[in-house]
Amino acid sequence: MTFRGEQAGPSDGPLALLLHGFPDSHHTWRHLLEPLADAGYHAVAPALRGYAPSDVPANGNYQVASLSLDAIKISEALGADERAVLIGHDWGAIAAYGAVAASPSTWRKLVALAVPPMASVAESFLKVDQLKRSWYMFFFQTDLADFVVPMNDMELIARLWADWSPGYDASQDVDFVRAALAEPERMAAAIGYYRAMLNPQELDPALQEIQDALNLPSPVPTFYLHGAADGCFGVESIGDPLASLPEGSKVEIVQNAGHFLHLEQPEQVAASILNFLKD
Repeated sequence: MTFRGEQAGPSDGPLALLLHGFPDSHHTWRHLLEPLADAGYHAVAPALRGYAPSDVPANGNYQVASLSLDAIKISEALGADERAVLIGHDWGAIAAYGAVAASPSTWRKLVALAVPPMASVAESFLKVDQLKRSWYMFFFQTDLADFVVPMNDMELIARLWADWSPGYDASQDVDFVRAALAEPERMAAAIGYYRAMLNPQELDPALQEIQDALNLPSPVPTFYLHGAADGCFGVESIGDPLASLPEGSKVEIVQNAGHFLHLEQPEQVAASILNFLKD
């Protein structure tokens, strides 16, 4: 597979690999690429598998293990060394947890936004309030989703942005998503992430070891950030992320921000991330 996206900073600087989520695109990192580059990092934000302009995988596999393996392979292709860091939001955070657990020597530090470590949310995800927020995950398991999500110029996706980050003008970001998922096979890929998450039949047995790594504690210092007004994953549902993170980790709740906190409070989030990555 070929991955394409945006990059900034010196090619010989330490790699900072940035992974986006749903319903989003690699452009979500536009406010963070330059601060990372100014700090000397080679900041790279690829479109995840299936999202334009990256390739649609021939095997149609969208399980977390594949996303984690993509991150590891991209870092290798870019010649990453022991200085590399990994940054992920939403699905990108989930993929990052798996990538760090499966290949801890590849990364110096991890930054995750909007989705806490799996062990931290095992019980809270099943509470009624959170299940109501997560309705779309279950809707995506149905054939109806294939018709509804693209309808009316992806109105459902625009509504998710409005619900998840109340008060944020997401018009530009939604346009980026429309471009990333314009072709039917790309929309099927985005929905396929959720089908692979909840349907064991979608999993490749050959990737089981990497898939299992998702449930392991993070082996590297991790910075977890969450928006106080997140309408997708309520702040009261994140549990205690530090309980499954190693020494040197930290958690920050970002005020006046929802699910897309790095877009809503870009200067604060960038400053916090760079401060964590300093040493």
